[in-house]
Amino acid sequence: MARIQQQLVEMFAPTVSALGYELLGIEYISQGKHSIVRIFIDSDKGINLDDCQQVSGQLSGILDVEDPISGEYSLEVSSPGTERPLFTVEHYRQFIGQPVFVRFYGMVEKRRKLKGHIVAVEGSNITISELETELEFVIDIDDIDKAHLIPV
Repeated sequence: MARIQQQLVEMFAPTVSALGYELLGIEYISQGKHSIVRIFIDSDKGINLDDCQQVSGQLSGILDVEDPISGEYSLEVSSPGTERPLFTVEHYRQFIGQPVFVRFYGMVEKRRKLKGHIVAVEGSNITISELETELEFVIDIDDIDKAHLIPV
């Protein structure tokens, strides 16, 4: 995880938790002078627009005070949706057996992306069985740029 993303997770997690939500993860998309900070939250009851607005208001205040991002940015707070993003080893463990799309930072086994089922999780290694060939790939979570569930 990029340094700024980790810093934002540490900064936001206590507030999101205190509001009664789970902070799933953060995407930080640097786009020159104007970046995007996308926060994914969830709860046992699901997430609606009011939940996103409540969290957004609280996190905006933290960003105004702490000012961890130079330049302009947009803050987006979202539910995980049907293509639920996966950020942590625990997320992969929770969805063993489910179909997933994974994009790598670089090349892994001569690939930049992979569609498959999560087979196992051991330590920081995620085993994925490719959908078409059923070949198994063991991938360190640190090699994964983005991942999300594939809706069935």
